[in-house]
Order: sequence, then C-alpha cells, then structure tokens
Amino acid sequence: MRQLLQEIIGIPSVSREEKAVADFLEDRLQDLHPRRHGNNLWFVKGEGPVLLMDAHLDTVKPVSGWTRDPFKPTLEEDRIYGLGANDDGGSVVTLIQAFRQYSPQKHTLVLSLSAEEEISGHNGLEATLPLIEAQAGPIRCGIMGEPTRLQMAVSERGLMVLDCTALGVSGHAARGEGVNAIYEALPDIDWFRSHGMNVTQIQAGTQHNVVPDRCSFVVDVRTVGDNKAVLDAVLQAVRCQVEARSLRLNGSSIALGHPLVKAAIELGINRFSSPTLSNQALCRFPTVKIGPGDSARSHTADEYICLSELEQGLDTYLKLLETYENLE
Repeated sequence: MRQLLQEIIGIPSVSREEKAVADFLEDRLQDLHPRRHGNNLWFVKGEGPVLLMDAHLDTVKPVSGWTRDPFKPTLEEDRIYGLGANDDGGSVVTLIQAFRQYSPQKHTLVLSLSAEEEISGHNGLEATLPLIEAQAGPIRCGIMGEPTRLQMAVSERGLMVLDCTALGVSGHAARGEGVNAIYEALPDIDWFRSHGMNVTQIQAGTQHNVVPDRCSFVVDVRTVGDNKAVLDAVLQAVRCQVEARSLRLNGSSIALGHPLVKAAIELGINRFSSPTLSNQALCRFPTVKIGPGDSARSHTADEYICLSELEQGLDTYLKLLETYENLE
C-alpha cells in the first residue's frame, strides 16, 4: 500500500485532470479486470446484492504554504507527505487492497475509483453509477472511503451555494446621495451569519467616490436534509435577490438499524455526523463514510497520512465487510 500510495502522489490529479493517474491504475490493476468511463475506474467480484466501495482519485490544487514538493512523496518516520496522501489516497490504496483480499460470500462487491469528487462534478461517480448498475445490478448500499479517523459518518451535510444581490441607487459619495447597496446587504449578511451560513465572497462598487448601486455576495450553506426546503426558508427571510447554483447536493443519512451501522456497532466503531461533503451526496442508496486519515489534514499544506493508519484502515475495512455479510 505504501508503494502504491507514493506512486499515485507523484502523478498530479487535480479535479478534471485525473487521466494520468487513471491510466496508471488501469494498467497496474489489470489482474482485477478494470472497467473505465472517462477518468473513473471500477471493479466487480462476487454474486448477490451489490455493495459499493468508493474512493476518489482527484485532489484539490496545492495551497501556497507547502514546505515540501506536493507532488513528490516524502516518507518521514510513520508519515507519508504529499498532495492527496490523506484526501483521498489513503482510502484509495486501502480499499484497493481490501477489494483484492476480501472474497465476498453473499454479495457482489464493487470498487469504484472516481474522478471530480472535490468539485462534485458531473463526470465522476454520478456518471458511472448507471454503468455500474447496468453491469452488476442495483446497488443496495455503499461505503465511501474518506479520511474520518476510522470513525463512521452515518449522516452528512449537503451543500448549496447561493449567489445573492442587494440593490441600491448610485450617487456621489461626497454628497451622501443614493442608496448604498452595501448597507442594504448588511442585514441579510448578518441573518446568514446568525443562522450558521458562511458569506465567503463579496463584491461591490466601481470607485471610491461613487455610492454602489449593487452588492453581490456568495453564501456557502451546509444543509441538513432537503436543499429546496432550506432555500425556501432563505427566500422568506432575506430581502436581497437569491439564486441557488444547484439543489442536487442534499444532505444524507442512514438508518441506525442498517446492517452496515450494526456491523460498526459490533466492531466498536464510533459514529458521528459529518460536516463535509463527499460522494455520499450523489448516492440514492444508503451509505456510510469511513476511512484512514483525518479530515482536519485535508486541503492543508504538508498534507500527510500515517503508515499505521493505512494498516488500521485495511484491517477495519476487512472486518467491516465480514461483519456486514454475517449480519445480512
């Protein structure tokens, strides 16, 4: 696992640029009979109800604070440093090894290595799920490999990005004329802040002596449940113009009595609700999120994962699969 992880770190795979790493893994994993669509790979073994395991190949762009070459894997004691080592290379290599080692007794096991997760793109898992089901059959449930410190996320917040515009009337700043659109926006911005929604971008004004007649800002909303219901509540509460970029990335949850969750309980795995978005939002079947590494390291400079976490991750995946099958 260590060698494979170091190799894929060395292949840049920023979202929408995963072709090289997909080519590499398609060639390396020929013995597992890969299928491919775009920059996505998947593998199938066994017979019976379908259990999907997914990890993503893409990374974010490296931030400016790196003190190492982000595309040159560096091994220091128990840590492998490199872009994507933690998010999501650790889950990629441990799920590959789990798929290789585990022989399903009552299920069809599908491993998906997907593209465009970091941007929730349409050409990632969303594009391959119909193809996987055409080959293997309807998917009963799924395990999303993400850095969770090997705790199990049984729910996940969705995402809705809002483009908002407050309108005013332009005028000469020295004369105090017009209606300042920035001031018009402030009550709405404060409403979003007080309701746990983050205003992350703002733009207004053309020059210092002109009262702006337009103030545009962007709001990042991490939703629970249905995005449409959240949007309706926003529209009732604020005065500015609001347009949602998409409503497709809803929050998700799984019943605590589901066999995957019961398997985690039996294994003593802690459960939690995740604030971060993943490919769970694209799945219309029950899923959990679990994997080696720590989400707090994702998208940071000098990202790393521990070799011991990879070993623990493999052991956890194998035990989870076995226990799940025994409960089904």
